[in-house]
Amino acid sequence: MSLTLLRTLCRQQQHVLQLWQPVSFAGTSPIRSAIRFQSTTGGDSPNQDSNDKQSTKERLAIKYSRENVKRNVQGYVFSRFFDYVKNYDKVIEKKFPSAVHVYRVFLVGVRDFFNDMKKLVKITKIVYSHDNDLRCLTRKEIELYYQMPRDMKKVAPVLLISALPFANYVIFPLAYMYPRTLLTSHFWSVQQKVDFAQIDLRNRLLYNRRVFRCMQSKLDALKKSNDPAYEKFSYILGLLGSGLHPTSEEILDVSEVFQRPPFNLNSLSSSHLKYLCRLHDIHAGLLRRFRLSERAYVVHHMDMAIKREGGVHNMPIESLKHACYIRGLNANNLSAESMIDWLQEWVKVSLVVDEDSISMLLHLPILLTYNHTNNWILIH
Repeated sequence: MSLTLLRTLCRQQQHVLQLWQPVSFAGTSPIRSAIRFQSTTGGDSPNQDSNDKQSTKERLAIKYSRENVKRNVQGYVFSRFFDYVKNYDKVIEKKFPSAVHVYRVFLVGVRDFFNDMKKLVKITKIVYSHDNDLRCLTRKEIELYYQMPRDMKKVAPVLLISALPFANYVIFPLAYMYPRTLLTSHFWSVQQKVDFAQIDLRNRLLYNRRVFRCMQSKLDALKKSNDPAYEKFSYILGLLGSGLHPTSEEILDVSEVFQRPPFNLNSLSSSHLKYLCRLHDIHAGLLRRFRLSERAYVVHHMDMAIKREGGVHNMPIESLKHACYIRGLNANNLSAESMIDWLQEWVKVSLVVDEDSISMLLHLPILLTYNHTNNWILIH
């Protein structure tokens, strides 16, 4: 039923009700009564009714015109499409949660990796401008300077293969399945960083006993050469064999032992060098002595940076743990005080190391951590 027809029926019903209503003619003239009757029967003039009908038709014509309907439909479709695109990540995450998680892992990892690469470029320029002297860097910059090139070599195959057409559909899930082998810490979760650090340190600690046996085997050569530090060094190895550790002062008393054969770096046997490389997580191929000396040089400058920045006690907890892992101590479940005490012993020895006594710094993980309870828990 149209709107015009409905309005007409309502007017007719009102007109009928008015006709049946009694009208009092007392005190009125026939002319006035006729005028009143005429006004009750003819309230709306034909012109006004036609104008109302015409305005209603015009409004309806404008409202339902082709252009207006098209504009409204386009606006509705666009608004719905905009809302869908705005929340598209939620739609995808709801339908494909595993795929979205992998995507976010690689998105955040690549961003962090790229930021560290930019930092490495700046650090390298600073080092080259100071004649390769690391004393111009902070502790964090030295750690990045040492670790980032290794990470770049590790993750480069994954990033290069993923650039090939359709290869990312294979390499990304594969790398996500084996993150410790194919990815770096930039792509790991917090728990993965802890777990993988434990695994890497455990693999390193497996060579502690072999390095210690190599040190014991050279005692006879030290005795035959009538070395004046033989007794002190023999006492230190005896402490290690009985489950104890020497103090930093006792280690410094025998520092000269590591400056001459058979314990200086140039006099170490091939097997001794190989075990030392494994202990410090270094490739045991060619140029082993160079790699070991570079490792000692970097760790020595890290310790100098710690001293410049106010000492071990000014380092945050995460930095303390990371510093312990780098130097061969399992920091899991260790209190901050225990880590600070151990690192202070390490730094005391490391700060007096020079080019001739590099071997002492390389053997320091044995001298200070061989019998540590946390390390034995990790490997047994």
